[in-house]
Amino acid sequence: MNLQKLFLTFFGSGLSPKAPGTAGSLAALPVGVAILYFLGLPTLFMVTLAISIVAIFEINKYENITKEHDQKEIVIDEAVGIWITLMVAYQSAISATFPYAVYVAIGVGFGAFRLFDIWKPSTIGWIDREIKGGLGVMGDDIMAGFAGGFLTVAVIIAIEKMYA
Repeated sequence: MNLQKLFLTFFGSGLSPKAPGTAGSLAALPVGVAILYFLGLPTLFMVTLAISIVAIFEINKYENITKEHDQKEIVIDEAVGIWITLMVAYQSAISATFPYAVYVAIGVGFGAFRLFDIWKPSTIGWIDREIKGGLGVMGDDIMAGFAGGFLTVAVIIAIEKMYA
């Protein structure tokens, strides 16, 4: 496997025969959590931004070679999306007073991101349908990441109110 494919498939997780998007999200989740825990939010932000920019260009090159748009094995977009969800939910999770809030954020965040990434409501679906190339592949998952993060924050706030 060449370096480009290793990157785009997030270390091969996108080559899963079943649910490659979920496999890619699951593979990226502990990486994002580890970066947040050991290196902090600014580092995860910078890593996510850098990978997003590189991914747009690499996806464009890959699509020019394969002549196909948004192949299932490309899951670097899922990695970025789940990391955005984690970043959005991070402050709510660490400031919550109920037990295991961080674990709730990780679990709910994963589910919420996958929900929006599969369902593709509103702008997420429009980006998926209308924007071609690397920007389109990355764009819908970036938006799904924000939506998943905001839904996770809402769940954390709701649980927090139950504990108040």
